[in-house]
Amino acid sequence: MRRKRYFSVVATALWLAGWSLACGVRAGEPLFPSELVEFGPASRDPLFAGGGPAAWDRDLRERGWIMREGGCWHLWYTGSNPDFSRAQLPVRRLGYATSADGLNWNRVDGNPLLKDAWVEDMCVVKQGGCYRMFAEGEQDIAHLLTSIDRTHWQECGPLDIRLASGLSIPDGPRGTPAVWLEHGVWHLFYERMDRGVWLATSRDLKTFTNVSDEPVLACGPEAYDLQKIAVDQIVQFRGRYYAYYHACALEKGREWSTCIASSDDLVHWVKYAGNPVLPVDPEHPGRSSSILVPDGSRHRLYTTHPDVRVRFSVLPVAGR
Repeated sequence: MRRKRYFSVVATALWLAGWSLACGVRAGEPLFPSELVEFGPASRDPLFAGGGPAAWDRDLRERGWIMREGGCWHLWYTGSNPDFSRAQLPVRRLGYATSADGLNWNRVDGNPLLKDAWVEDMCVVKQGGCYRMFAEGEQDIAHLLTSIDRTHWQECGPLDIRLASGLSIPDGPRGTPAVWLEHGVWHLFYERMDRGVWLATSRDLKTFTNVSDEPVLACGPEAYDLQKIAVDQIVQFRGRYYAYYHACALEKGREWSTCIASSDDLVHWVKYAGNPVLPVDPEHPGRSSSILVPDGSRHRLYTTHPDVRVRFSVLPVAGR
């Protein structure tokens, strides 16, 4: 019996080693490095919060986006105040703040940046001198905006997403767009009612075609993401891709955790056995929408809903 068990363990180890090499993981390196999954406690107080009872951005909503360029940090966020709906203005609009250290933030003059556009759950990708923002519009329809100075944005309309056959996807929400640009190909990860994450690609930003009409990241089978799932961000670290995503175990979607999955091709994903990376916050169960930003020595994991807080990676980033 001991001999059989020994050979079973050895066979499993050899299979895992072969799988790791096939996936491009260096021998002895964990699939999920500590720098991506182990973080200290959250900042006690919000780094950035709503603007007050009468402000257009009284409430912060959904995913904000944080980008570090040189010595400046940039935060795009969604402000909401349902009272503004009486003035026939969009309920959720785009705001912008800057910081010298990523900890102390200041709203810029001129907010909201777009007076008449519904913008939430945004993702920003810089291509050359152009910033491209993929965001949800009204009714959770993903759309594209562009800017050359981070503050003045041009609306480009809803994204045209097609089935693998080339036909338009069925009507309905297609939200939480998370985008990765590589070798001239735009990879769009989007959810439909948080029931799964699909991947569509494009070379011209005009038409996105599903890689598969089945989700590339599905709910379950574990309880923590059994009911709802949506990708917040795609990052690359040591030659592999990682997706941070928010997940829910409940049908009504009121308690969210932050999780991570890994891939070597952006299509096939393996979920972290230690998920969730950030469990449901018992004091603020709706806290979600995480963004990873390197600060030069460590990774910072920001949560942007319903206010902005930060955690620092336990280990410094030794090499990328």
